[in-house]
Amino acid sequence: MSQVATLPDPLEEVAPPRGRHGGAAWAVWLLRRIGLALLTLWLVSVLVYVATVALGDPVRAILGRDYNSNPGRVAQLEAQLNADQGLVARYFDWLGGLLTGDPGTSLANQQPVWGQISANVLNTLVLVLLAAAVMIPLAFGIAMISAHYRRRRPDTVIQTILLGLAGVPEFVIGILLVALFSTTVFHVLPAVTLVSPTGHPWDQPAGMVLPVATLVLAVTPYVSRIVRATLLEVLDSDYVELARLKGIPEPVVMRKHALLNAIVPGIQVIALQLAWLAGGVVLVETLFAYPGIGRQLVDSVRNHDVPMVQALSMIIAAVYIAVNLVADILSILLTPRARTAISQ
Repeated sequence: MSQVATLPDPLEEVAPPRGRHGGAAWAVWLLRRIGLALLTLWLVSVLVYVATVALGDPVRAILGRDYNSNPGRVAQLEAQLNADQGLVARYFDWLGGLLTGDPGTSLANQQPVWGQISANVLNTLVLVLLAAAVMIPLAFGIAMISAHYRRRRPDTVIQTILLGLAGVPEFVIGILLVALFSTTVFHVLPAVTLVSPTGHPWDQPAGMVLPVATLVLAVTPYVSRIVRATLLEVLDSDYVELARLKGIPEPVVMRKHALLNAIVPGIQVIALQLAWLAGGVVLVETLFAYPGIGRQLVDSVRNHDVPMVQALSMIIAAVYIAVNLVADILSILLTPRARTAISQ
């Protein structure tokens, strides 16, 4: 009798060894994922350090013409960068400071790096969270409407608009919003975010409208299109047809059956877009003069401030990895088959 070849189940890769059940299996799986996340972050730290070192001599870039005429300043900056040590020794010295919360001292103004970026980290976090709070319900709502009217005129109009927005870079969207609401057509919102030296952007909410709107318009099309595609697949399934045959109203079918099964793919794409926001805010913050880590990263690169660039790059990378880790955990928790595979 011939044997039928079967494909391996991809969920078996996350299943723990036999003998582990319940909480122990979850603990092993979670520790494995956290370990992989930390390994990824370490590899990113190596790439960031090597890349910044490969850019050239930061001391010469900072001093410019004064490099040869100011040996005292050269010696000070080289001592700050531990230039007399080897590359490996300097990397581990920098990594040790990073792990202990001391990413170094800025070359531009000789101030501690963390003291200069801590407030900007909070500002960027608030900006991203506000954009996510608007984007997630908006994207799911648009996807539900589009799926309800699929292959009809409202669906065609919505998909055309989303496709057009998806093809426009975020800085172009920001410029168009500034032209529309701040300069050419209307004068109802400030074109830049004005913040006092001791204040925060949310002290003047009007200044945050355009940055948040730019991020929302840049991210929503991708999330909405993925959720719509998942909804259409679920709406054509057998159990949804059975729910319709039982007389359940279409809005209830959409909310309680289709939407719940579209959440997991939605979580994955939302995580990718939120992780993108951690780096995508660079252009938006620069455009609107928003005091966040994106704008500070641009200024640090312009000033050849290597410790600042390294610290800000690691913060962005850590956010990217953490968001994806949380998305993986939520996907497992919301997928019964995956939960069963881990618990067995």
